[in-house]
This record gives sequence, structure tokens and C-alpha cells, in this order.
Amino acid sequence: MIRFFSRKRGFTLIELLVVIAIIAILIGLLLPAVQKVREAAARMSCSNNLKQMGTAIHNYASANDSKLPYMLQYSPQSGWTWGPFFFLLLPYIEQQNIYNRAIGSGAGWGNNNHNAVIKSYLCPSDPSPSSGLCPNSWAGASYAPNYYMFAEANPYDPATGAAQNQAQYNIGNIPDGTSQTVGIVERFVGCPYYGWSNGWVYPMSASYWGWNSNGAAWGPWGKYLPQIQPPLKTYVGSLQPAHPYYPTSAHSLCLVLLMDGSARGVSASVSQATWNNAVTPDDGQVLGSNW
Repeated sequence: MIRFFSRKRGFTLIELLVVIAIIAILIGLLLPAVQKVREAAARMSCSNNLKQMGTAIHNYASANDSKLPYMLQYSPQSGWTWGPFFFLLLPYIEQQNIYNRAIGSGAGWGNNNHNAVIKSYLCPSDPSPSSGLCPNSWAGASYAPNYYMFAEANPYDPATGAAQNQAQYNIGNIPDGTSQTVGIVERFVGCPYYGWSNGWVYPMSASYWGWNSNGAAWGPWGKYLPQIQPPLKTYVGSLQPAHPYYPTSAHSLCLVLLMDGSARGVSASVSQATWNNAVTPDDGQVLGSNW
């Protein structure tokens, strides 16, 4: 009896290489699309963080006779003595337990609040924090309040030797209007090239704590234009590393919160004049067409 054997034909080396090449091309085509989807999701999350803070600012004002949160408040009658801006927002972003933990400690950063990571204060695209922490192990913030909005009034109390940083306007009488004025900007948690950190509960003040402290707020040096996708540690061409004086963003646009509670992106092409008008609450100027 003659037996017939059928031999299954396998892939040749050339065919296998062609298949691998096709798969590599497909992966190469898909990766940018996946990255775009991830960045879109991160940008939406960042925008939602800002909107949540915008709602918190308005709710704070409703509970405090239309007053805005202080950049730094001295309030020993509250049980915590010193309360930085983001600390004052805690009860209005469903973080009452973190707020309460500071009571009796002397400051908003007391009782280990200094390393309490608050997800709403972190942008998922910010490349600088480590597990939500600054290099100095304080919990980080990817945002900073606008000094010109929240700290232009600096009353000094000689009885206590304390100065507070607070807004000169309330939520209802901002001269340029809430939709024309920036309240909060993006800023990286860490600026390692300059040795600075941005902690959400670190004391921010121009007249009491000093702006050279590790974590000081963005403010009185000047109305610097946003840095879009800056490197962290080294110069790249003419692009300087993330600088603590500047708003900084890892998105293609720098997201900002307007005082009406809305969030929007600011492009790298915004003019200096338009940016100055947007961060100044009382210059009486209309924002430019590049806003």
C-alpha cells in the first residue's frame, strides 16, 4: 500500500519578515493616535480640576459675604492660624477631613497636611511630581492662583505682627468682569533646574513669607507669558526649563481658570498685551483677538 504524506507549508523567512514589518508599521500608525487620545483625556481631566476649583471659589464667596479666598490668611480664631489659598478651598472640593485635620495644629500644613496628596490639585500631564509629591516631599499642586487677583491687598496687623494677602475685590465687583479675568493658571509641581517646588499648602505671600521661599506663588516679578511644554531640567534650543515665575503647561495649550468658573486654553501665540490684560482684574482693557 502506497501512503501519501501531505506536508503543511510554513512561512518562509521573507514572509515572516514582511508580516513583522506590517505589524511594526501599524503600531507606528496607532501610537500617535493613542497618545492623542490619552492627552485629550488628560487635558479634559485638568480642565475639570480647574472648573472644580472655580466652583469652590464661588461657593467660598457665597459662604463668606462675597469675599474671595486669601492667598494667605491669618486667622487664629479658626484654629489653624495660617491658611494658604488651596487650603481654604478644601471644604468646597469635598476635602473637609483634610481641612479639619489642620485645626489645632497652628497652620493649614500642620498634622501632616503638608504631604496630603490632593488629586484635584494635580494635572495628569504634569511630568514633575513623584507620587504627587514635590522634591521636598510636600504634596504638590499643578496650579497657582493669580497674585493680581487674590493678593493685591496686604493689610498688616501691628498687634499680631502678621500681614495677610487678600483680594482687593469680591466676586461681585471685579472691574473687568469675571469672564475677562484669569484666576488660576497651570504651573508644574517641580522646577528642578531652579530648585523650586509648588506645594498646594505651602505658604504663599509677598509681604510676610517672602517670594524666595521654596514653593512661593507666581506673582509680582511680572506678568510672564505661559510656557507651553517646557523641559524640566535642561535648555532645549531656545526653550528654557520650567520656571517657577511662569505659568507652565505640559499640554499644547496652557489651561487657565477664569473667574466666572470656566476653563480655557491659552496658546503660545497670545500676545504680551493680551496676557497682561487677562491677568489684571482692573485695567479696563478688552482682551485682544488672539485670546
